[in-house]
Amino acid sequence: MSKLENGSGQGVAEAASGNTQNSQPQFVDLPKSIYPILFGIFTAVLLVSAITASKGVQIGPLVTDGAFFLFPIAYVFGDVLTEVFGFRAARRAIWTGFAAQLLATVSFWIAIALPAADFYESQDEFALILGNIPQIVAASLAGYLVGQMLNAWALVKIKAKTGEKSLWARLIGSTVVGEFADTLIFCAIAAPVIGIATSSDFANYVIVGFLWKTALEVVLLPLTYPIIAWVKRLEGYPGK
Repeated sequence: MSKLENGSGQGVAEAASGNTQNSQPQFVDLPKSIYPILFGIFTAVLLVSAITASKGVQIGPLVTDGAFFLFPIAYVFGDVLTEVFGFRAARRAIWTGFAAQLLATVSFWIAIALPAADFYESQDEFALILGNIPQIVAASLAGYLVGQMLNAWALVKIKAKTGEKSLWARLIGSTVVGEFADTLIFCAIAAPVIGIATSSDFANYVIVGFLWKTALEVVLLPLTYPIIAWVKRLEGYPGK
């Protein structure tokens, strides 16, 4: 028997006995990191915000939108990602959130355009609510992209000067920079969609939105601190 024939025969025997290396299913090991979970929550908050922001909300004299309580949470997760994993990792999450919102927008367009079934009686309401989403998403994407990038950039720049000290300074400082840009850009595009037409209402919308979101993130600092500390311990952060 030739060497080739012998090798082929051996291969057939191994295959028949199930001893080949590829006979067992192969998988890629997941990294032991909480980054994908934070990444996913961050993206989910952005998607939900794009829908809830389409509702104008008035609480007493305060005029805002239905996502006023969600945007600060997105910034908290953005701060955690940047503080622990750095600007590059935060930028990846930001761009992924951007892509997810674009996908949502296209999906809404397609769903509205599809012919409604005879038994479906809410087509007009469906189109009315989600039909505003493209404009809101445009506002959200523009504000979010600029705001989150500036937030991450400012945090990294402040950290370069403070090192591991003064976490509160970089969290608040980066929030002020990011939230102001985010709120101003978002409000400028979204205001007409949710019915804000006068300059006084617009100023109210911007100022209240900025102060509220910034104040809420300051209020959340006692929660942000232990989350960051916990993630750092979990990830074996070199600065700890």
